[in-house]
Amino acid sequence: MEIRCGTDIIEIERVKKAIENIGDKFLETVFTPKEIEYCEARKAQKYQHYAARFAVKEAAFKALSAHIKDLSCWRAFEVVKMENGRPSVDIKCEIEGLQGIDVSISHCKLYATANVVAIFEK
Repeated sequence: MEIRCGTDIIEIERVKKAIENIGDKFLETVFTPKEIEYCEARKAQKYQHYAARFAVKEAAFKALSAHIKDLSCWRAFEVVKMENGRPSVDIKCEIEGLQGIDVSISHCKLYATANVVAIFEK
């Protein structure tokens, strides 16, 4: 068994500025339609949720990159909520040997952070 982890922290203001300056092009490059719908529904806190999802994608890339064949697509990782409310990542690319993945997200007024742990068979 191989265990890989990734972590990321990002300033919420940085994501907010990217969305305001680049707009839909940024959103559609980085986020899936479901992620955009989820974040936009959060109204005043939408930038915290966008930043948290951005952090998950970065952390997932760090945890999974040694096993990913196509490293070019942000939208290959979709942050979803499981039935129990916990976050997870729906992976839309082939990752050989991946047995499981766990995600943790947190955000406050200024920062969003995420941790991803992936378990691979050897």
